[in-house]
Amino acid sequence: MSSMPLSTVPEASAGPGLTQGQRVLYTFTAPSKTFTDIKRSSSWWLPFLLTAIFGYVLFAGITLKVTWPQVAENNLHNSPKQTEQMEKLTPEQRATQMKIIAVSTEAFMAAMPILALIGVAIMAGVLLATINFGFGGKANFWQAFAVVWFAGLPGLIKFILGAIALFAGLAPESFNVNNFAGTNIGYYLPMETSKPIMAFATSLDVITIWTLVLSSIGISIVAGTKRSSGYIAVFGWWVLLTLFGVGMAAAFS
Repeated sequence: MSSMPLSTVPEASAGPGLTQGQRVLYTFTAPSKTFTDIKRSSSWWLPFLLTAIFGYVLFAGITLKVTWPQVAENNLHNSPKQTEQMEKLTPEQRATQMKIIAVSTEAFMAAMPILALIGVAIMAGVLLATINFGFGGKANFWQAFAVVWFAGLPGLIKFILGAIALFAGLAPESFNVNNFAGTNIGYYLPMETSKPIMAFATSLDVITIWTLVLSSIGISIVAGTKRSSGYIAVFGWWVLLTLFGVGMAAAFS
């Protein structure tokens, strides 16, 4: 008896496709739909725009509720080695150094959209090379670029949580610009915790894991590989970077 052929669903819909708003919504509710649609169009402007908007909301909260000189003081407090070096300076020299730190930190945050573009481009390039050369994928750069942008959308939650905490009255002295949302274990550890342990605990972040899962799904879909290949590619790099971060923290602690 002849067997009936299995029906197949085309990888990219022949219809009009999803709008940018639908893509954003489906990233949270049905991510496969978003990433499949990226094979039709690699447009990524809305995640970029949302990241810039929510990032600047947090930036405004820091400026108004914490101030950048206080951010510099908090960073210094969290770095015993830097504190020790500062204590060797004259009051005038210390004031100059603190002003430089404050201005440079503010400038870094203000340039976040541009830095995000560069960072996403690097991540997309690394994932593209890994999935194509390591697992026989067939993605192109702009597809990988769009995947990273949409997979990073859960990161907006961290901006929102950080801004809410600031406008709700978080003490300026307790604000940590490097870890401003309580989505990871490191956020709840005392500052006296050893740097390697803190680095590892901070890497165990709910939003980060969510983003990694979305990236794994997305890169495997646009590359046409097994889902497991996407997970190996994405989480493999995450493990390596986490180990590197812990090692660096140990080396400079």
